[in-house]
Amino acid sequence: MHTADLLDHALRAAEQLGYKIRQEWLSGSGGGDCEIKGQKWLFIDLSLSLPDQLHLVVEALRREPKAAALELAPPLQKLMPSKQAA
Repeated sequence: MHTADLLDHALRAAEQLGYKIRQEWLSGSGGGDCEIKGQKWLFIDLSLSLPDQLHLVVEALRREPKAAALELAPPLQKLMPSKQAA
């Protein structure tokens, strides 16, 4: 699966978790996730490479406890931490 497809799947997963997505040219500042007035936001800097954009989204998903319940594409699952028995 291409990076662009993985990014699309990751963004859809973030939306399922309640994130509002903003994709803008941020001059390399990177973006990331935050909460504003109780709403989760994910800012994606379009000046970053696709792998870097994907990394931002995956990092936000990794911090979401409910992300483990989502059905993710297998290549995207490999980027997420695996569940290990305690």
